Amino acid sequence: MNHDELRDWSKRAADWAHGYHAGLRDRPVRAPLIPGAIAAQLSPAPPETAEPMEAIFADFERIIPEGMTHWQHPRFFAYFPANASPASMLAEQLANAIASQGMLWQTSPAATEVEEVMVSWLAQALGLPDSFTGTIHDSATTATLSAVLTMRERALGWAGLREGLSGQPRLRLYASAETHSSVDKAVRIAGIGQENLVKVPTDGRLSMKPGALAGAIAADLKEGFVPAGVVLCAGGTSVGAFDRIADCIAVAKSHGLPVHVDAAWAGSAMICPEFRELWAGVEGADSIVFNPHKWLGAQFDCAVQFLADPAPQIKTLGLRPTYLETAGREEITNFNEWTVPLGRRFRALKLWFTLRAYGLEGLRARIRNHVAWAREARDALAQIEGVEIVTEPSLSLFTFALAEESATEALLARINDDGRIYLTQTRHQGRFVIRVQVGQFDCTRTDVMTIPQVVAELM
Repeated sequence: MNHDELRDWSKRAADWAHGYHAGLRDRPVRAPLIPGAIAAQLSPAPPETAEPMEAIFADFERIIPEGMTHWQHPRFFAYFPANASPASMLAEQLANAIASQGMLWQTSPAATEVEEVMVSWLAQALGLPDSFTGTIHDSATTATLSAVLTMRERALGWAGLREGLSGQPRLRLYASAETHSSVDKAVRIAGIGQENLVKVPTDGRLSMKPGALAGAIAADLKEGFVPAGVVLCAGGTSVGAFDRIADCIAVAKSHGLPVHVDAAWAGSAMICPEFRELWAGVEGADSIVFNPHKWLGAQFDCAVQFLADPAPQIKTLGLRPTYLETAGREEITNFNEWTVPLGRRFRALKLWFTLRAYGLEGLRARIRNHVAWAREARDALAQIEGVEIVTEPSLSLFTFALAEESATEALLARINDDGRIYLTQTRHQGRFVIRVQVGQFDCTRTDVMTIPQVVAELM
């Protein structure tokens, strides 16, 4: 394929995409397949000679859509959404066409500077202090790993980077059981170790107890361990739990510990001032992550990490060999030094397009609708005999169950096999429950109210 052919096929791909999105409601949300069904339709060996694009595109149309779980389906209520607004999709097409590698300012000046401005725009949109700066990662997992690595090195006086971890003091990190598994992954990858992630008890609202945090830190100091940092939860993945951010930050700061706040899903809702009380005190954090790809319509992948002071993270992750220097510009921003990967995509472009195409008011209206519709769906489900609301809505996330666990599991299987909606499960206080999370970019009230309709029919 050459660029002239690309122009023609891009137009055809755009027409296909338009038809795909227009027809999503007619498709089952989750692919009704068995493992291996797609692989069986692919050639087991690579082609020796070029194939015509007509054949390639025809195979794409025949095989791929039927084998996908449709994350842009307006009745996708599973996990959290990975939204892709039309404006974001357009920006991604342009970024793909430019195909930049934005590891340094000099390799992609516009990519670097648009990213700086977009982080500032989002900090303003979320009501964060102007002093916060930050960067864009692929996912919250990478942002949390970056924060945890920085906590490790701050606690060790950056000796870990020079000497390795052997012989270093035993570090401790603190979080609640409601934090995402990415925190567990981070302590493992960072060499801190799973046993040194202290899960602090929570109260009846599933919020970390500040007193329990203080007690855990004091106990570790008595044992000769070295506390390294605290990870707080602002909208947990399981049931949407929020820690008492201000109180827990106060405890951490009294011991000189840095704090990372995981607001991967719920952070987007903070563009609405009325929801900010849920993370009151967050301005005291050292690091905050949220994913615009979850609820703001910026196409996956796009995770923004705000930093009160980027210097410790740059000192931890930055590495500048001669071949990556920008001659004559020692103070220029090179975002590869803020993150784990050296290579970087132009993720900021889709934020620029999305924020301008919908405006904060347009995005706020969507989030407010999702929250209101989730509560309405909760009320309708509560009227169905045999259905128990287990956790009340946290923004647009709630859970329900039947009396018997086996019946709940069977109901969830029937719901997802039916195909009209897609829900997932979690365990809450040991109980198997069904999660409902409203947040798909193009869903309507009618789509959301399909949830109680399907549940009632399949009970």
